[in-house]
Amino acid sequence: MDGLEEMAHPSPTTSSLEFQHNDIEMSRLTQIPATTQDSYKPGVTHQTIRDDYDSDEDGDSGERTLLNQNVQARWNEKDSVVFWKQTCSIAVETLPTLLFTTVGIVFTGELFDKISHWKAMTSVNELILIVPVILNLKGNIEMNLSSRLGTASHMGDLDIPSVRNALILGNLALLQVQAAVVSFIAACLSFLLSELIPGVGEESLPMDTRSSFHYARSTSLSHSQRRPRPAPLPAGAPKSGFNEFMVVASTAMSAACLSAVLLGSFMSFLVVLCRKLGRDPDNIAPPIASCLGDLVTVTLLGAMSTVLILSIGTPAPYVVISIVALCGTVCAVIVGKNEHVRPLLREGWTPLLGAMVITSASGIVLDLFVSRYDGYALLAVAFGGIPGGTGSIFVSRLSTALHAAAPAVHDNPTSDSMGITTPSGRSRSEPTPRVVMLVLLVVSIPVGLIYFFVLRVLTWLTAPFAFSIIALFFLCIAITISLAVAYILTNYLWRHGYDPDVYALPIHSAFMDLLGQLLLVSCFELASAVGLRVRSRPKA
Repeated sequence: MDGLEEMAHPSPTTSSLEFQHNDIEMSRLTQIPATTQDSYKPGVTHQTIRDDYDSDEDGDSGERTLLNQNVQARWNEKDSVVFWKQTCSIAVETLPTLLFTTVGIVFTGELFDKISHWKAMTSVNELILIVPVILNLKGNIEMNLSSRLGTASHMGDLDIPSVRNALILGNLALLQVQAAVVSFIAACLSFLLSELIPGVGEESLPMDTRSSFHYARSTSLSHSQRRPRPAPLPAGAPKSGFNEFMVVASTAMSAACLSAVLLGSFMSFLVVLCRKLGRDPDNIAPPIASCLGDLVTVTLLGAMSTVLILSIGTPAPYVVISIVALCGTVCAVIVGKNEHVRPLLREGWTPLLGAMVITSASGIVLDLFVSRYDGYALLAVAFGGIPGGTGSIFVSRLSTALHAAAPAVHDNPTSDSMGITTPSGRSRSEPTPRVVMLVLLVVSIPVGLIYFFVLRVLTWLTAPFAFSIIALFFLCIAITISLAVAYILTNYLWRHGYDPDVYALPIHSAFMDLLGQLLLVSCFELASAVGLRVRSRPKA
């Protein structure tokens, strides 16, 4: 890790903030009073938020004796209604989001399958290699942005115009800096991979595996499959030189920065809109940020490569890189002067780069098994995208709850019967993390069923009913593990002084990429052991 988060809230490393298992209540966060970051100072005691029933319970003991039964019954009824209302709200907000992102994953893959045949992509091999790498890095910084803004929304920072403007402008400037850096790293890595990848053409593949080859190349570029796994290079292709590198670097940097402007502005608008409409951005923003980020970035990569390939060997790529570098420098200065995002300028790089390394391992798994199992790449979308999207929602909710509860716990922490430290003013009607995990699991199962149904209706995948049951079972395992990892990882980072809004999502996303592939391999192995065969429709 490259630095502790210098949050403007009380330090999460103090003993009073030790959330051992963190039964922090996470719904009703929109009811938290608007409080700017400046109001949270280390060492300053803040008043604990308490509900009305706390005052009743702290009143005169004789009065409690006379009124206890009526008051308790009245509050139990109210708590039950609020609890189910909040639980249903989670389901209503997350189900369309997960459906949208799953469909977006498929369309992104199809779009790249078209773009990969354009002249620029076939002329410079590294332009193909760079796509999974840049989607890996850039997708994570956009999810981090949505998580940070979601936390700021619940803390009330977006309700104050001056603070809201400073937060949004600072985060957009930070996004430009990160986009410029990660895109240049992606360009360098693509050339390194081109030296390590042996030249294997598609023509060398057996006829029955070419369909899987096409699907693998497209689906490996989604949020769930955001891995630096290159497509096989054409046999005998000439080695790229410095001019080709400049084209690749200028394409990646310009596309990434333009995408950052578009996606950053849209995500900021989406979070503010959710706040205005009383919706929880933690349930909506992270998966949409990932899905739209992939779609927009792939589109811009195709467009910019088509334009810049015509200027190879000319000063145009140098000019583009210089402009992007200059804009990145100016944005870095802006971020350095913004107290809300200044610490992020030097933090968070380690999880981004570490996630890229982890997803490389999942790319190796995909390479090994995509031609071995027919239809593998189609199901890889579901086994990475659905658990990853569900986990990103849970990480964002947990991070928001931890930030929001920190002042209350710092002021007057209590422990429940399990020894879990929680704010003393928490409401008994709020769903616990375990309840939220269960709701997200139940919501994600229909998403998987719908995805399998669409594959069957479109005849993209033909499989026995028994295989669908096995695949759904392994998908449920992946979702459960994703939620458990999100819970453990977020609380671990918080206890050790690292902001989950910065560190959790890249690590979680990368881990689920790898685990999703391994579980899908296990699914196919089990199906093969019992004699089930799966077939996918060859693409025209």
